[in-house]
Amino acid sequence: MEDVVSLASPVGPKRPVASIDPILDLTRADMGRVNDMIFAMAGSNVELIPEIAEHLISSGGKRLRPMLTIASALLFGYRGEGHVKLAASVEFLHTATLLHDDVVDESDLRRGRKTARTIWGNQASVLVGDFLLGQAFKTMVEVGSMRALAILSNASAVIAEGEVWQLSAAKKMTTTEADYRAVIGAKTAELFAAAAEVGPVIAEAGDEAVRAMRAYGMHLGMAFQLVDDVLDYGGSASDLGKNVGDDFREGKITLPVILAYAAGDETERGFWREAMEEGRNDDAALSRAREIMERHGALEATKQRARDEGRLAAQALDAMPAGPVRDALEAVVEFSIDRIS
Repeated sequence: MEDVVSLASPVGPKRPVASIDPILDLTRADMGRVNDMIFAMAGSNVELIPEIAEHLISSGGKRLRPMLTIASALLFGYRGEGHVKLAASVEFLHTATLLHDDVVDESDLRRGRKTARTIWGNQASVLVGDFLLGQAFKTMVEVGSMRALAILSNASAVIAEGEVWQLSAAKKMTTTEADYRAVIGAKTAELFAAAAEVGPVIAEAGDEAVRAMRAYGMHLGMAFQLVDDVLDYGGSASDLGKNVGDDFREGKITLPVILAYAAGDETERGFWREAMEEGRNDDAALSRAREIMERHGALEATKQRARDEGRLAAQALDAMPAGPVRDALEAVVEFSIDRIS
């Protein structure tokens, strides 16, 4: 692909890329039940609701967050039915967030397909997102765990705060790395953390296990977002599920931009202000942005921060029960980082 920053290591033979196949295999039976429940939860006598919901539900996402809920419950020997309902609720929280995000970001592509807003409009997308949130909370209540309900309801509020925070920081080159990490911690990593945390909660595995799995999910979510930040300037639409360069064109201040701006001279800083704050972000500007990032090592620095988060996620699992489930959760971390290796 022309005019794309290479993300591969320049030295040595290419090693096999990590896979999420272990967690797919371990959760396959339960995820089949989750998927059935998801489509049942999307049902409504209002024809437009299942039409829009199924457009996004069927668009090929990995369903990693609900798999984390299933796997984290299995890790501690859970044998009930609640993990399936909580996993479906987690996916509905995520799906609702995507519908709302695409409206806020005015996105045209999601996972390689037209977004719901481009087909049915912004109003329908927002309202169906609200319906999915309602269905998620209804299903959580059915599980009967007040602690799990508190975790996921808190996550919903934190995610919304993160969205508003990101909106207020959009196109502002005064955004610091600390600001940005707080935004993605709320907007992206919080749902990973909650998805992993509710498993040991319903398995009654104890506070140490709950804290460890929350830490695992939080660091994993941070790593995923930082990897996506890198791929937006050097990946492909198939990797991202959206057009490469969308963050740049939307004026999103992501970590590679923050690091390149901090390291740049006044001419380069002027370029960033024009591109991000004033909207001068055509293809030529995107090419220059990539070149500046490469010169100052901003992409590599972001990759290193993603690797650091991945290492912390893996460390959180050290005291957890050994076996195929823990191995599968570790493989998810490796997979997340290998997207930029």
